[in-house]
Amino acid sequence: MDLKTHIRGIADFPKPGILFYDISPLLAHAEAWKEAVDQLAEALRPHKPELLVGIESRGFLIAAPLALALGTGFIMVRKHGKLPGDKVAHSYDLEYGTDTIEVQADAVKPGQRVVVLDDLLATGGTMAAAVSLLRRVGADVRAAAFLVELTFLNGRDKLDVPSVSLMSYDS
Repeated sequence: MDLKTHIRGIADFPKPGILFYDISPLLAHAEAWKEAVDQLAEALRPHKPELLVGIESRGFLIAAPLALALGTGFIMVRKHGKLPGDKVAHSYDLEYGTDTIEVQADAVKPGQRVVVLDDLLATGGTMAAAVSLLRRVGADVRAAAFLVELTFLNGRDKLDVPSVSLMSYDS
């Protein structure tokens, strides 16, 4: 199955000049969505994750069903102020400004094998920040995974873990 036929490009969103890769049609198509989850599960099994981590918010959509398929736990990395309880934060630079992500302080056991997921790899800044944050709380980050990768933005270059992408776009 060609999963790319279920990705919709939306021009000038969220601002002029940006082509947004919308995964909504993939999520809405049961057969394609199952195929995507099955392919990711197969690609991630060799990393033997004990816990899958989804990055807010579309990463949750990927990681949660994948955790069920792999028989692992699932946790969330969220934007600042969205998680209850004790948290560990990590701030990182964006093209224009900074952002902060958080994880609950007790979400990962020291040495626990994790794989981090998001819907799309663009410049790699958010994923690199999530990997750093998870390592600070003791995670053994084994890999990162994505539905879509925009290879022309070279986001992989910011990651020091193996990366899996089901679909890539070169321009």
